[in-house]
Amino acid sequence: MESFKTIHARAAKRHGGEKALEALLTKPKSTAALKKIPDDRWLAAMTKSVFQAGFSWKVVEAKWPGFEEAFDHFDPHRVAFYSGEDMGRLVSDARIVRNGAKIKATVENARFVVELAREHGSAAAFFAASKPENYTDLLDVLKKRSSRLSGAAAQYFLRFQGVDSFMLSPSVTAALIKANVVDGPPTSRKAMAAVQAAFNQWQKESGRSLTEISRILARSIDP
Repeated sequence: MESFKTIHARAAKRHGGEKALEALLTKPKSTAALKKIPDDRWLAAMTKSVFQAGFSWKVVEAKWPGFEEAFDHFDPHRVAFYSGEDMGRLVSDARIVRNGAKIKATVENARFVVELAREHGSAAAFFAASKPENYTDLLDVLKKRSSRLSGAAAQYFLRFQGVDSFMLSPSVTAALIKANVVDGPPTSRKAMAAVQAAFNQWQKESGRSLTEISRILARSIDP
């Protein structure tokens, strides 16, 4: 496996030096900042990631004020108890993207957020307590307990919320292959364990967050 130093040097060379590379990086939110995010914003972020999956992000973004109004500003306790009449209303609501399966997922994810709040005090407390070294376990929880939040949708949700995370984008996957971590897209549990182990090692080596390491991996491949 390549050292992080080698990967970082390659990324810096491709992007005009270390200072220029640093300007391209983002960092995760602190635990304290994550804890301040209210439950409705976690549900809103889940919903946006679900609706953007396989669809135009620009369309979802343009309609987002309508989403907020149609879904009662994502109050999880209200959305969790939406009735069949509410579902019928939403599939006919031009303010949103009228995808029945994704609307249903929003209701199911509201119930998930309510469950997290009941179990941990708030959804924020749950996500803030997640450990970078066990990031793939967090992805597994989302895959098992949420609705339509797996793969890229889950990764985008966590990244946009500021949770320390890596993204398995085509560029990052290519970097992992180049670093001899995996020999193809990491779809199996064994491959994901190898990816987690590699990120953990690079984190120890560099002292950086998963978010930064992920971005540097991408930049080591991207032009």
